Amino acid sequence: MLNPTYALILAGGSGERFWPLSRRARPKQLLRLVSNKTLLEETVARLEGFVSHERILILTNTEQEAAVRKLLAGFPKENIVAEPAKRDTAAAIALGTGWVAARDHAATMIVLPADHVIADRATFQETLALAVGAAEETGELVTIGIKPTWACPGFGYIEHGEPVHLRKSNDKNMIHRVVRFREKPNPDLAESFLRKGNFRWNAGMFVWSVPTVLSEFNRRAPELADFISKLRAQGKFENALRERFSKLPRISFDYAIMEKAERGLVVEASFDWDDIGSWRAVANYFEKDRQGNAANCTVVAVDSTNNIVFDKNGTTIALLGVHNLIVVRTGDAVLICHRHQAEKIKDLIGKLPPELQ
Repeated sequence: MLNPTYALILAGGSGERFWPLSRRARPKQLLRLVSNKTLLEETVARLEGFVSHERILILTNTEQEAAVRKLLAGFPKENIVAEPAKRDTAAAIALGTGWVAARDHAATMIVLPADHVIADRATFQETLALAVGAAEETGELVTIGIKPTWACPGFGYIEHGEPVHLRKSNDKNMIHRVVRFREKPNPDLAESFLRKGNFRWNAGMFVWSVPTVLSEFNRRAPELADFISKLRAQGKFENALRERFSKLPRISFDYAIMEKAERGLVVEASFDWDDIGSWRAVANYFEKDRQGNAANCTVVAVDSTNNIVFDKNGTTIALLGVHNLIVVRTGDAVLICHRHQAEKIKDLIGKLPPELQ
């Protein structure tokens, strides 16, 4: 790695899919779903030895800022920044780019979501190192793609072309040129992507040099580029954030920049990866009984199959004659729904009392 490496961790989120455990002030990345650490803590720990805390920016929002600061009490306080308004990933990444550029205009920058499950830290860092090398050697935008394990219609996809080989690395055909980004497909189209074999899930992990991404912002999104320049001005960061961020367009980074970029690379992830987007996905990390009931607590089940049970306090839950349910109990609320309705949990949120949202 030629230049100092910084990391931007995107740690906002609405906290809807894992209700009642999640709330607006406590979204997925602030939950302990699969280990005794929150997903945000796991994301920070995954960078240890690769990027120092002084070079990591954690971007959250005003609703969740207090919880993030309490959770990461030993983290540099000035490296946790709250967005003053809800915008999309283009504005968030522009904010992170301005923060990094103000510190080192030639740095290499990694962008990571805070809510993924990745167990193999060593291989994760090897993949990051390969992506950093690709970004520095080629001067292109680099994304990390996940090899699909099934035809998921809920993810965006990256279609890749010919392999690209670096001069300074044994890349083992892990780097390819991006042909195009594809939006979330319908199930039939997702099946065709899987059959073709040259499609990867877009997990929202990026690597680039600051000059490269600044050039793309200038070409594709001048309003965001102007915001970055205001952030970079000495002593102007807080003012620019407060006065200009809420006026930025609501647009994803993929749509604003990546889909329009003429040259981009995708590095295939060789590490394990899970988005755990619902209670059904989290159930894969719970113990299962012979009837297929998955739980984080003690379950006594009679004539009950394929249920998912989570109790925040580890209370024993008894099931009798029920099948394919999700049962989640916290100190102030209980969710009971059919497991095939898990994606619709967010439809409940607006109907709940404000204190439970």
